[in-house]
Amino acid sequence: MKIGFDGKRAVQNFTGLGNYSRYVVEALCKYAGNNKYMLYAPKERKNERLEPLQQEFKECLSLHYPKKSIWKKLNSLWRIWGVPANLRNDGVELFHGLSNELPLNIKKAGIPSIVTVHDLIFLRLPYCYRLIDRLIYNYKFRKACQNADHIIAVSECTKRDIIEFYNIPAEKISVIYQGCSTIFAQTADDAQKQEVCKRHNLPQEFILSVGSIEKRKNTMLAVKALAQLPTNLHLVLIGKWTPYVEELKAVAKQSGVENRLHIIHKASSADLPAIYQSATVFAYPSVYEGFGIPILEALYSRVPVVAAKGSCLEEAGGKYSLYVDKDDEKGMAEAIKQAMMPERRAKMIDEGYKWAQKFTMQQMAQETIECYKKVIAHRAQSK
Repeated sequence: MKIGFDGKRAVQNFTGLGNYSRYVVEALCKYAGNNKYMLYAPKERKNERLEPLQQEFKECLSLHYPKKSIWKKLNSLWRIWGVPANLRNDGVELFHGLSNELPLNIKKAGIPSIVTVHDLIFLRLPYCYRLIDRLIYNYKFRKACQNADHIIAVSECTKRDIIEFYNIPAEKISVIYQGCSTIFAQTADDAQKQEVCKRHNLPQEFILSVGSIEKRKNTMLAVKALAQLPTNLHLVLIGKWTPYVEELKAVAKQSGVENRLHIIHKASSADLPAIYQSATVFAYPSVYEGFGIPILEALYSRVPVVAAKGSCLEEAGGKYSLYVDKDDEKGMAEAIKQAMMPERRAKMIDEGYKWAQKFTMQQMAQETIECYKKVIAHRAQSK
């Protein structure tokens, strides 16, 4: 098969949607490398995470950019309107939008299409987004769901939201879980952990939380819980800075725990496994998520997880992780204490690691290829 992808995020993005896009491509190249995978991106950009994949899988992976001078100048519009012509010319058999979108005229390509929808949080929590962003997202995501032959949802939670908000039939949606990067399956030795922790000035015992430091992530719950926990236990936040950081600092100061709050805005992906593996507990009190990859990263790193109820985090964390209400700071503190008890901690680590093995790159690749084959066959039968 010749499969085309919306490659914008894979080329230009270094976080969530970019990581997912590269993960899908790597999974398919590794476990279904007899096909041709073609990434269509509006402009070139040096990407240290994509380039190794290009080298390793050069026989089956190729990148494509606008060819006509007009589209080179209007590359954003090319992604919306110009890609179908390239798909026809290149003999692509199926197009997969990896990040909630499809070209608005995708039907002109004359081939089946699939879109991956990660979440509809902007509809669930509108206060977290600007009005203009909500309007744009809603238009593009709805159109993609309507125009696609099939939809891949990253969790059952996201599938329910697609059905509820866009009135899409359940049979048009498949849930295919993503795994986390294989770097988290690698065990850092004591020397590596000591070096990384020293470089980032990390305390000996700490609760870890990874992800953009914004209101939706609800890190305030962990900050408030810190005052109810042993004084030798610190909280380490790793993620992109937003104004929410100042709110966290203010509450930490008011609670007398400002010296136990550590915020790291830049940590390389190479350092993350050692940081995870040095943590005492992983806390993820997010109000709403599409899936929750950091939870899988923690489980792979053999760290017990405490997360919030109410969205998809139970899907990622499994039944041996602990879950609390998003506003229950006392419950958060108590759950963290439980996760630190030797016997309970050992059970959470062992069972959590087993649970994480369900989310493998090979499994994702197999399910994705099966989805492609079914969609192509269904289109052929309907002609």
